[in-house]
Amino acid sequence: MPDFKEHAPGTICYVELASPDPDASGKFYGSLFGWNRSDQDMGDYGLYTQFMLNDKITGAMHKLTPEQASQNVPPHWGLYFNVADVDATTNKVAELGGQVLMGPMDIMDAGRMSVLADPQGATFCLWQANVHGGIQLKEEANTFCWGELLTNDTAAATDFYSNLLDMKTQTSDTEGMRDYTIFISGAGPAAGMMAITPEMGPIPPNWMVYFQVDDCAGAASKAAELGANILVPTTEIPSMGHFSVVQDPQNAVFGLFQSAKA
Repeated sequence: MPDFKEHAPGTICYVELASPDPDASGKFYGSLFGWNRSDQDMGDYGLYTQFMLNDKITGAMHKLTPEQASQNVPPHWGLYFNVADVDATTNKVAELGGQVLMGPMDIMDAGRMSVLADPQGATFCLWQANVHGGIQLKEEANTFCWGELLTNDTAAATDFYSNLLDMKTQTSDTEGMRDYTIFISGAGPAAGMMAITPEMGPIPPNWMVYFQVDDCAGAASKAAELGANILVPTTEIPSMGHFSVVQDPQNAVFGLFQSAKA
């Protein structure tokens, strides 16, 4: 497995679970993906967990804060885009129609971050690394592989992220994905975007994280056995692979992806 010591600007460098029950979430993801836990006592903030696979960081977890609970923030997987200068990038958000929810702020000596919302309300974070570069494994079995924006205004979202993160876009020509947008950073494909459709129900704009697996149907079945709800059963994307959308037992939603190239 490749060891990511740093991530290119404009790419997703970190994924983080906010859970109302970290112990239960840790057991679920440990059983599903084979992850171990490295817990750090953060004092008044409680435990902060790094998920590990083969002694490499695959993601993180913290408990939903009382402030988040009071604001009805649901359990969720969040993601971070790597940037060279958090302050400069964050300063562009308001003029592009987004909102700064928190920061910029230093996280000890790990790095500097901010929490933002795009003009449609989808939240995401920025990360400027210091001693902590982010996840160390990705795009391998049982690791993060893709971030996908679900939005009700793809044109506005394209303008926002292209200008904020200096990304280009292209529309997929894959069968069954012809209305799918791919964000491209200098390092290549960085994330995806699709419009929220009536069939999806009353979901708010959001970023969803996908984890790569060797067997999507098998992983979805195992997730269900562990108490998860399968929102989208295993579905084929011609020439690309298979995916499924899962709601974990604490109600955080994530995707599974099995690449046809694996």
